Amino acid sequence: MRSPSGPPVRQDEPASGLGPTRSPVHASSGTRLGTARPRQEGPTDLRLVPPALAAWGTAALVLDAHPAWAFGLVTGCLVIGCLVAVGLLPSARRARRARVASWPRASAAALLLCVAAAAASAGLHGADLRRGPVPGLAREYATVTAEVELSSDPRLTRPKVRGDHVAPTAVLIDADVLRVQEAGGTAVTTRAPVLVIVDVDAAPPGRVADGRGRSPWLGLLPSTRLRVSARLAPAMTGGDRVAAVLRLRDQGEPEVVGEPSGPQRFAGRLRAGLREATDGLPADPRALLPGLVVGDTSRITPELEEAFKETDLTHTLAVSGANFTILLALLLGPPGLAQHVERRGLAPRLGISLRGTAVLGGVLSLGFVIVCRPDPSVVRAAACGAVALLALATGRRRSMIPALATAVLLLVLYDPWLARSYGFLLSVVATGALLTLAPRWSAGLRRRGVPPRLAEALGAAAAAQALCAPIVAVLSARVSLVAVPCNLLAEFAIAPATVLGFAALATAPVAMPVAEALAWCAHWPAGWIARIARAGAALPGGGVDWPGSWAGAALLLAATLVVVLVGRRLLGHPWWCAACGLLLVLAVVQPPPLTRAVTGWPPPGWRLVMCDVGQGDAMVLAAGEGTGVVVDAGPDPQLVDHCLRSLGISRIPLVVLTHFHADHVAGLPGVLRGRAVGAIETTGFEEPADQAAFVRRLAAVRRIPVTRAAAGEQRRTGELSWQVVWPPPSPPPDSPSWTPQGAPPGVLPVRPPAPEGPNDASVAMLVRTAGLRLLLLGDLEPPAQRALARSPAAEALEGVDVLKVAHHGSAYQDPGLIRRAAPRLALISCGEDNSYGHPAPGTVAALRAGGAAVLRTDRDGALAVAGGGGELRVARD
Repeated sequence: MRSPSGPPVRQDEPASGLGPTRSPVHASSGTRLGTARPRQEGPTDLRLVPPALAAWGTAALVLDAHPAWAFGLVTGCLVIGCLVAVGLLPSARRARRARVASWPRASAAALLLCVAAAAASAGLHGADLRRGPVPGLAREYATVTAEVELSSDPRLTRPKVRGDHVAPTAVLIDADVLRVQEAGGTAVTTRAPVLVIVDVDAAPPGRVADGRGRSPWLGLLPSTRLRVSARLAPAMTGGDRVAAVLRLRDQGEPEVVGEPSGPQRFAGRLRAGLREATDGLPADPRALLPGLVVGDTSRITPELEEAFKETDLTHTLAVSGANFTILLALLLGPPGLAQHVERRGLAPRLGISLRGTAVLGGVLSLGFVIVCRPDPSVVRAAACGAVALLALATGRRRSMIPALATAVLLLVLYDPWLARSYGFLLSVVATGALLTLAPRWSAGLRRRGVPPRLAEALGAAAAAQALCAPIVAVLSARVSLVAVPCNLLAEFAIAPATVLGFAALATAPVAMPVAEALAWCAHWPAGWIARIARAGAALPGGGVDWPGSWAGAALLLAATLVVVLVGRRLLGHPWWCAACGLLLVLAVVQPPPLTRAVTGWPPPGWRLVMCDVGQGDAMVLAAGEGTGVVVDAGPDPQLVDHCLRSLGISRIPLVVLTHFHADHVAGLPGVLRGRAVGAIETTGFEEPADQAAFVRRLAAVRRIPVTRAAAGEQRRTGELSWQVVWPPPSPPPDSPSWTPQGAPPGVLPVRPPAPEGPNDASVAMLVRTAGLRLLLLGDLEPPAQRALARSPAAEALEGVDVLKVAHHGSAYQDPGLIRRAAPRLALISCGEDNSYGHPAPGTVAALRAGGAAVLRTDRDGALAVAGGGGELRVARD
């Protein structure tokens, strides 16, 4: 309706029972903050987007460029930009007519000037890596004495399996070299960024994760100054922001020559207080809360980290703009009400004005950066949070696009290395998706009857996933199919966990009992997030492999576009939507009966499966429906877990670890994941000691008994039975001879050969199942194989059906044992293109000459042996 002599009016709800009142729509909405109606939005201003993107691309390219090339680019852009800018000054008479034509020229001038500024900044930062004596000393691998200032928190490398051992643990620290002195030379003052690598002995995971491990390097704070004697080496990969690598051995307490700054000491106390407040929580919330609040991921186990990667929830483990946005929303209220007198939040409830609230938000930003460390990632998070602060202060969603472009431009000029950061790229793309696609998608869902809150959550999660998934695929060569539902389910818990976690962080220094109570309350939503990640990662079809390249990213983006276009049409057909949703659920859940019917894996009546775990060993012996005995666990928890899930194994009466090399035991967490395990049986030769301790720690945490295998031991479960044929029981130290357990009468006692290493102490088993005989030799080498061929069990080894070839088919085999076993089928577990040359051509030829069919996991994938009563069938996955 229209008033007789004024602007359009609307009829509001009755107030205080006095009947309807009339008020102008958007009246004076552009003149005063805090009005009862929102501002009227105009079209989105995109003028800053091209300069920001141009500066971003320029910085990424110029960082490695020759200084002359960078100088030429800066000079050329400045000259051309100034010429274009001069053309923006028309005479007063022509000013009005030229206004429209001047805008494209103004944009071109701004773009050229931003390119020049980005090239200058990137050229200077790139030159820092080539300036001073450090790069030259690194090329000579010189041993130096250096004074360094730490610029990051120390972080512990994740254990990595290399062959049959685990790579040494190291502490990584970003630092700046301030003074450097070569042996016999004079000290030189400089400033060069380096990566400090401190080789340390492995410590129990719980201690290391808490920062209380054996290495005191883990307790150092940023801005601490140290004096170290170490060897310089060139940067490991091109494009790094470090001039060299400084490598040293942990020899005790580091030599501190300068204490950390006051703000860093304060931040360190807060972070340590949060870790102490969470000490009594269950494992997952205890690890997750510090990461969720301040980005402290030192307690995150590799298993939990992998679950978050599989479900695209990794962003919750790092400090991001979302953390800051949650705090600002708590302070200011929901973004949509930021400009209203009815806005909610702590600040308006305390009577703080909007301008005062903005100042308070700025103080909160500064504290956020100090506590979470002023690393580039944290600065990026604070900038993204500042975008949300601007939106909350103005109440206009469209103003966030130019604000985001401004943040990108300023950050790239401040730190050009961000232009090459995948984390920065993901953050900007996710924010852009939430600002552009999410509102349109959520509006479309609301038009189709989806409730508003659910539509907004769905639109945001789908938009962020659609644009971020191609980048994630480049990093992980995998696409998650459960990312959207997992993020939706986790979203409801992130805000309470973050708010309660920050409250515990703030109260820990003054009232630890209160902080512990707040942390206890926060552990419920944090535990929910961890359970969502674990459940999503456990789904067999939760992710699919994808080409890990930019071509693969473009292909995924095209596929996403097709899905979006088809999905828009399907939304108008509920039955088709339901059918597609059902197909997607079946593809993700992959019910075993359906999977077996479609893929034929696992084959019916399978007796033994050799899992494809790369360069390692992992086998499963069928022991009933959903039950299997596992022999070795391979080097990777994910691979063995995937194999067991594909077989539907949920109960494991026994795990046999033939010996303690990492390629046989490092995957044990994947075997234990979500399964009932009765016992673990190992060899008595506990070398390497660190891997033996690793196995015992895992067993102790799960309260699984650990026993030792010895020749003569016999066991049975269902139709499956087996006999341990090696190693012999260890004799007493003063005993000159021994008689094998279960040996027939008349066998003369002999003294067993001392194992030359873990391989010769491997547990070897003779398995009987459904009329088949299988000989599993672990990694036995010729000395032990010859002794086994002369042992009391030798007769039982003749003419076996299946032989698991020892030591991945290496060249070190005893021909006598192969001839005695005379297998019909020989299985070799080895990794594709492994550096050991496994399997050896001579070993394969000898097996085939004896009449055996030879199959290998590097070429044939996982192998399943089926049959019974003499019949033998093999299926490949």
